[in-house]
Amino acid sequence: MPRLREVPRHEVVDEKILFFYDRLFGPGKDPAVDHGTVHGTPGDWWTVFAQSPDVFRHAVQGFALYRNSTLDPQLRELGQSRAGYARGSQFVFSQHCKQMRSLGVAEEKIAALPHWQIADCFSVLERAILAYTDGLVYDGGRVPDQVVDVLRAHLSDPEVLELTYITCMYDMHATMCRALRLEFDDRPELVTEVHIPEGTHVSDLASDLSGE
Repeated sequence: MPRLREVPRHEVVDEKILFFYDRLFGPGKDPAVDHGTVHGTPGDWWTVFAQSPDVFRHAVQGFALYRNSTLDPQLRELGQSRAGYARGSQFVFSQHCKQMRSLGVAEEKIAALPHWQIADCFSVLERAILAYTDGLVYDGGRVPDQVVDVLRAHLSDPEVLELTYITCMYDMHATMCRALRLEFDDRPELVTEVHIPEGTHVSDLASDLSGE
């Protein structure tokens, strides 16, 4: 379950939230009870974000940025998918792999996203976008000049700005989904202590390994 309460339909008064409840879950449904969007996701991103109509509207307005963007949507999705993978968000990565597929991106490229560094299926620009995304997510924006030079050789300055903004926006969404355990990121922490079998004697590991 998500870490915050889902807002049931009968508590919603904001028209924008009700619009998306109807559009994504079906007219009149209560998505806090009848889970599942028309896209096959649990849908609790929407019901949790409904906690704050201002945040909800701001987030949805960000999605609308695509309408007037001149950036190639395949390139945009390349950055979003890699951002989801790099941030460790099952939800963002999975959803944007699907979006890449719907835009006609080759399966070979989608499959190679986790190991793009050694994949030869990407163009020079695509590799620069993937390297740029890694710089944004892994290195907090520390990006080599050479990567930006390739971007600017193929994209306009407004397109580079849009790529940066959208990729960072989805890094944020990936982070929030993990923190609040939304959608496909509702899963237990994978890195935990592995307990030894009952009855096993616990000795000084450091001493054993050093041969003392």
